[in-house]
Amino acid sequence: MVSEIQQLKQQALKEIEGVKDASFLEAIWRKFLGRKDGALTRILRGIKDLPEEERPKIGILANKAKEEIETKIKEKKIQVTNYKSQVTRIFDPSLPGKKQEFGHLHPLTQMRYRVADIFSSMGFEILEGPEVETDYYNFEALNIPKGHPARDMWDTFWLRQNEIKNLSQRLTPTAVGEKSKIKNRTGLLLRTHTSPVQIRVMEKRKPPLRVCVIGKCFRHEATDPSHEHTLYQIEGFAVDKKITVANLIYTLRSFLEALFEQEVEIRLRPSYFPFTEPSYEVDMRCLTCGGKGCPACSRTGWVELLGSGMIHPKVYEAVGYPKAIYTGFAFGIGLDRLAMMRYRIDDIRWFHSGDLRFIRQF
Repeated sequence: MVSEIQQLKQQALKEIEGVKDASFLEAIWRKFLGRKDGALTRILRGIKDLPEEERPKIGILANKAKEEIETKIKEKKIQVTNYKSQVTRIFDPSLPGKKQEFGHLHPLTQMRYRVADIFSSMGFEILEGPEVETDYYNFEALNIPKGHPARDMWDTFWLRQNEIKNLSQRLTPTAVGEKSKIKNRTGLLLRTHTSPVQIRVMEKRKPPLRVCVIGKCFRHEATDPSHEHTLYQIEGFAVDKKITVANLIYTLRSFLEALFEQEVEIRLRPSYFPFTEPSYEVDMRCLTCGGKGCPACSRTGWVELLGSGMIHPKVYEAVGYPKAIYTGFAFGIGLDRLAMMRYRIDDIRWFHSGDLRFIRQF
């Protein structure tokens, strides 16, 4: 079989060398390398029937012959094509060239990579999580039980019962929680925030933790220059001993100044989130208008960037952490709004408009 392979290779190379028209190269390729009846292909398929000690030697020889034939065909095709172009004067180097259009990353994707780089440099692990969540991870484990009025804050997209049945059959336990939790805690939804990933991580790991989650969220709400029904959220949290609000403020300020590459003015307002206590809304002086007022900041001069606070003891209880041992902070930032500030965009709806005039600016 060794001599047969060598003879086929020499025959193929000889026929390729004599080609004067590129259209004949396809026939040569089919003759020797065709998937169905190529001469060398038949040999490769028959290797499995050879004695075990001969297979490696024959396999290496046949594959090397195949590579040499393919390379020779490519080289000959270029040679014949260039020769034909020179003879017929198809290509005129004096003519102006045609501009090639190349795509690039969407501004939200660029921002996502930038945010991930910054938090990675600060020691945070970058993770993702499922976009279809259970009621347990999206609400209950985050101290938002059924009937709690805080659920109205999230304008949730719930899935119908037939959709839940179909998804439960397809999704793996790691995607929607343990099977027992699927049975006992009915209700699937499109996640309204990335905080469920916090619960998933804390269930499986012990402190110290420093995690950043970047992903898509969904909320059934009216759209306007600063709100969209589909948005990207950055969830960051840290859990360890003796973590305080000072660590939270320093982390947020350091992140924003690294992102915008300048000093930023922020303010904290007392707020309420069921999964943090105390809780804060963090605003930043609008960079689009410099604080004078524009559609992006609702004419106030400030843009609400994120919610934050110290992780609630009920959350530690839900994931099985011992009481009064660990403290930690958590925050959620709208990636879209960060992009609006960085690129001076006054309407969040541009990101999902599909207008290439807008996309090509970045």
